[in-house]
This record gives sequence, structure tokens and C-alpha cells, in this order.
Amino acid sequence: MAKKKTRTKTNTGKKSTKFSFKLNRQQKVVLGSFFMLFGLALSVAFISFLFNWEVDQSALGEFTNREVETKNWLSKFGASVSDFFMYQGFGIAAFIFSILVSYSGFHLFLGIKSTKLRESWFWGILVMLWLAIFFGFFAAKNPLLGGRIGFEMNDFLQDYLGFFGTILLLFFLFIAYLSLRLKLTPELIGGFVRSKKESLNKEFQTNKAEVSATDEETDWKEKVVPKQEKTYEDTTTEIKLETSTPKEQAPTPSPSLKTEKNEDPGEVAMEVETAREEEIEEDKISNKIVKDFGEFDPTLELSNYKFPTLELLQDYGGGITVDQEELEEHKNRIVETLKNYKIEIAQIKATVGPTVTLYEIVPEAGIRISKIKNLEDDIALSLSALGIRIIAPIPGKGTIGIEVPNKNSTIVSMRSVIASPKFQNAEMELPMALGKTISNETFVVDLAKMPHMLMAGATGQGKSVGLNAILTSLLYSKHPAEVKFVLVDPKKVELTLFNKIERHYLAKLPDSGDAIITDNTKVINTLNSLCIEMDDRYELLKDAMVRNIKEYNIKFKARKLNPENGHKFLPYIVLVVDEFADLIMTAGKEVETPIARLAQLARAIGIHLIIATQRPSVNVITGIIKANFPARIAFRVTSKIDSRTILDGQGADQLIGRGDMLFTQGNELRRLQCAFVDTPEVDKITEFIGSQKAYAQAHQLPAYEADESGTGVDIDVSERDKLFREAAEVIVTAQQGSASLLQRKLKLGYNRAGRIIDQLEAAGIVGPFEGSKARQVLITDLAALEQFLNEE
Repeated sequence: MAKKKTRTKTNTGKKSTKFSFKLNRQQKVVLGSFFMLFGLALSVAFISFLFNWEVDQSALGEFTNREVETKNWLSKFGASVSDFFMYQGFGIAAFIFSILVSYSGFHLFLGIKSTKLRESWFWGILVMLWLAIFFGFFAAKNPLLGGRIGFEMNDFLQDYLGFFGTILLLFFLFIAYLSLRLKLTPELIGGFVRSKKESLNKEFQTNKAEVSATDEETDWKEKVVPKQEKTYEDTTTEIKLETSTPKEQAPTPSPSLKTEKNEDPGEVAMEVETAREEEIEEDKISNKIVKDFGEFDPTLELSNYKFPTLELLQDYGGGITVDQEELEEHKNRIVETLKNYKIEIAQIKATVGPTVTLYEIVPEAGIRISKIKNLEDDIALSLSALGIRIIAPIPGKGTIGIEVPNKNSTIVSMRSVIASPKFQNAEMELPMALGKTISNETFVVDLAKMPHMLMAGATGQGKSVGLNAILTSLLYSKHPAEVKFVLVDPKKVELTLFNKIERHYLAKLPDSGDAIITDNTKVINTLNSLCIEMDDRYELLKDAMVRNIKEYNIKFKARKLNPENGHKFLPYIVLVVDEFADLIMTAGKEVETPIARLAQLARAIGIHLIIATQRPSVNVITGIIKANFPARIAFRVTSKIDSRTILDGQGADQLIGRGDMLFTQGNELRRLQCAFVDTPEVDKITEFIGSQKAYAQAHQLPAYEADESGTGVDIDVSERDKLFREAAEVIVTAQQGSASLLQRKLKLGYNRAGRIIDQLEAAGIVGPFEGSKARQVLITDLAALEQFLNEE
């Protein structure tokens, strides 16, 4: 007996150790919130799929390819999930599934212990199947109605029951649902109809009695209720605090109301009502103006402007030609080289681009990536290549990339890039077609989202062509009223072709000569003028109560901003600086400070910077500038140090030149072949635009007076620079009064040379500042100078 009892105890112990799954309150909150939001996300994806499913069909097979874009509001995830539940599944009945998921999450989140949750899922799935079969009748016209499941089940039922039999079955299931789930019976429906009929009869009798009142009764009612009292009762609800107190207990009126003691409360109410009407009057007026005249059109002044045609650009040939022998040879040499170092390859794939071919390899298990990375020079030697680049691993893929230059590269013409659907259909504020990727896809980015770009590369590697490609993209996509360029060209030869479109697209300082800025002093003045423009625009945004230029222009076009208050349509301004290193060397902080200000603050008000330099050294591209230029383009540079400076990593020193470049926007590096646009093509485009009707003048930037542009105020002799006499001799000998001459001859900085020029002007040795011209020298020779200085 004792043994039996022991067994019983042991068995009970075993039963108590069974696994049980229970969630605590915190876990239920987390899981519930996840289900609620996931159900909501499904609904959003399904709604978007109704409108975009045809467009997104082509992208569904390339879920892992980050280059493929979808129109669904939840991107690739939304398109894939919606395709699974709606197109491949239950059609529009899939919305029931998203509702059930959110409903379950709601129960978990609030901790509702409901036994009906399982029942809701059971009936919900049945209704989903019923709807899918029902809409399956119309799936041939629109596959989204019933989905694949609805179509196949409907087709199956019609094969066995026929069309009429299927309808009868669905009708029977509908009656069963109403009776079993909703508890609806013919008696309940009849009672509901009778009660509605009775309530309608009562309402009809009441209305009939009110309508049958005689004219005498109506007149009597009007006499009993005076008009003044009626007005007073209506207005007391608007200003209850001021008028509801009796005269005996009336409080002292508030000073802010500014009303007399014996003032009629009805009149005060009318004043308040009028003030409220005035507040909404502006919206009514703007809506009326938009209705009468339409939205404001900034392009109206040049309404007949024609964009450049594709015929102005040259076609440099067809697509990429694939050399199978070259591919096979390179593949075999890569495999052989890696085998020599005991590195086995499981798979290899080639993607041919315009300039380079990407070989993607999957090494055998257990091979270290660093081992392959260290063999860069050995692989380059075996391939006899100009320079290869190893990407280990390729971001977003489980492969290692080896980029090998093609023996015969293909020119990427600007025409093919501009004509591509990706550029033509780009919904961007400032679209820029930079070129083509290794997979031969057109690469288009939005300058407005960058928001600034830094370009670097050695001489002759494609910087100037890249700048021309960017400017050409904007000329082909934006009207002259929408974008303006500020072009800085210290070399004086690269951007001069754009002088022809000065009154269409360029912006400059008032009373300045050429719109293309070549003088360093004018560069400093222009940058400071842009800072003033930036501050002015922020004031306009503040008054309009908007956050960025896009919202401001939308509000202005809707005629909700009054031009009499200083409001106007704001075009985007793109500042392009070629040879930035030369500016830093000559002007230093005077250039760096406004550039840094614009880079930090100008994004929201539509001023964007593109800066190009030959050698990206740290004293040229400082930390402040790099921090505010997340978008970088690197053409071929001469050293790894330069590559690290521009890209924060290696790679630019291994490019092959002639437009081969690396682009980053703060994340991964992308290798591109820059679109080629030759000087004659740019000349044709600017000639085509320049021959059309233009604005009266170039876009005027705010006026800015430099502190060191010649003050005309006498400077104390004791405060003169130590090199004053020597500088005066240099100026008189050369008969040319310029700060740059003193910089070269005396090896001075720009600031010190400018101060000496001011001192020479105050002393009467050189004349006043004359813009881009050199100052006039007022003393003819050294003897006269010596006599002049001794007489002081």
C-alpha cells in the first residue's frame, strides 16, 4: 500500500511539471501594440496596393535589390505582403485579416479577457472566404477583387455546381451567417420595420401640426418676442462672461475690453463677432482669388519658354558590348590566382558596366574575407589591369566584389541619361543625372535632399565635365523661374559658356559686370550676399509660418501670402564653385566662414552648394565643411590620403580616370561612370536658351559692401604696416594697384594685402576700389614716391 501511495505522489509530481505558456502584463502590452500596429500597417499597404499593384508587379521578384523602387506606401515590404494576401490570396477580403490582427492586439494591449476572440477569428475567416468566392465571379476583369484563391475556388465550385448552383450555395451561406452569427430571424426583422414605421408616422403628425399654424398665430409670436431680445439671446453665447451678469452685481470691466459702463452688451457682442469674421476673411479672399484667377504661376512671365531638345546633345553610340572571351579569361585568372593561395570559390558571377565589370564571388565556407582583401595587388597583376578594387563584402549581399576595368570602355552620353525614363519621370525638386552604375542603370539623385555636394579629383579626371553634367540636368528639368545659378570660376575658362543664359538662369550682385564670378573679392562679396539672402528668406518663412521653401512656394502659389508684405515666389539657388582650393589659399577664413554658414543653415530655404577642388587636403576641406557636405563625388586622385580625405576611406586612388567616379551620400559607396557632355554640346544648349525671350536682367542678389573695399578714411601713419613702404614701391614699379600683386611679390595673405592697399589708398598712392579692375596708381615713378613719402 505504501508503494502505491508513493507512485501516486510521483505521478502527480510529473503532471505538475507540464510546460505552460503564460504572458505577464508587460509582455501582453508589447505583443498587443505590435499586433495593433502590424494590422494597421497591413491596411495601409493593402490600400496603397489597390492603386499601385500594376506598377509594382515588376519589382516583386527583386526584393533583395535595393536599386528597385516600388510605389507602395510601405515600399517593397508593403508590395510583397499585399501581393501575397490580395493578389495571390483573398483579394479585397484580405482587409478582414488586417482588422482581425489589430482587434487581437487591442485585446492583448488592454488585457481584456474575452472568450469571443477565437470566435471572431473563426467567423472572420469564413466571411473572408465567402467574399473571396463571391468576388471571384468578377476576378477575370479585376484580379484584385477576389484574388487567386477566390478565383480558383469559384472556378472549382462552378465546375461541380454550375453558375446558378454556386450562387445558391453562397446565398445559403449568407442566410446561415445572418442567423447563426448575427442572430437575425424574420421576426426580428419584421419587428424592426414596424417600429421604424411607427416612429416615422409620429414625426409626420408633429410636422403636420406645425405647418398648419395660421398667419395670425405666426404674427402673434413675432409680437410677443421682440427682435432686440432675440438678438441679445443669440449673442450672449459668444461673450457669456461680459453680458450674463445682472446690473446690480456687475463686475468692473476688464481694461483690455476698453468699453464704457453704460455700453449696450448687444453692441459688444457684435464687435466680437465682427473680429472673428475678419480673421477668416483672408482665407475666404484667397480662396475667391484662386477660384477667379487660378493659382499663381511663376513661369507666366516666360510662358513661351521652350526647354532644350535632345537633338542638341550628341549620341556617342549604342549600349554596352559584352566580350565573352574577355569575361571568361578574367574569370579563369581570378579563380586561378585565388587557388594559388588556397582560396576555393563556390560561385562567381559577372555584371558588365560601361567602364568596369563587377565579378561577384562566393568563397567556400571557412575562408576569411581579409585574406581575399589582401590579394588586391596580386589579382591586378594576374589580370594585367590598370587597377582593381575589391569590395569585401558588398553591402546588402553575401558576396565579395572585384571590380575590373574593361579593355574597351563605353562612353556614357548625356543624351542617353537625359532621355532615360528614370530622369524624365523623376519626381524631384532638383534632379541631377550623374551617369550610369555598373549594372548600366541611370543614376539620378535630388540635390535638394543632399543638400550640398563636394567634388574632388586630380586634374583631367572629369570634374569640369561632372559640373557641366549637373548644370545640364537642371537646365533640362527646371524652368528659369524655378532655379538660379551662382557660378564661381577662378580659372575663368570652364564656366564661361553659361554667360549666354545670364538673364534666364544666373544670379549676381547688383551693379556687377559678368555674372560668372572670377575675382576673389567678388566671390567673398557674393557669399556674404547669399548669407543675407538666406536670412531674408528665413524671415519670409517665419512670417508665412512654414518650415521650408517647398511649403512656402505652395502657400504663395495658392495666393495665401500677400506680395505687399514682401512675399514673393522663391526660386532655388545653386552655388557652384570650381577650384575651391584656390579660394581658400587666397582668401582663407573670409571664404570658409560664409560657406560654412550656408552649408549649415541654407538647406531649408533652397540654397544648395556644389564645391569642386583638385586636391582634397585637410587645410582646404576642413572639418566644418566636411560635416555639412554628406554627399561626395570622388574622381581619380593621386594618393590614398586624398581618397580618405574626400571619402573617409580608400578607393578613389584605384579609379581609372576619364569620368570613373565614386559617389556617397553618407552611407555606401557607389561606382558610377559620369555622363559625358562636351563643350560644343553645352554651347548649343546655352545658345538655344539664350536666343529665347529672357528676363530684363539676371536675378539680383542682395547688395553687400565689403569692409575692405576701400574706405577713403585716413589711417594714422603710426598704424601703417611694416611693409607699407616696400608695398608702395612694388605698386608704383608695376603701376598696378591690386592686393593679389602684393600677395605674390611680398608673399602675404589676402587680409594683410587688403589692409595695405587700404593704407595706400588713404595715403593717396592708389585710387579707390573699381570693382574687378585694378586700382589706379596715382604716383608715376619711384623718385616721385620717395619725395611723396618724405614730405608726409
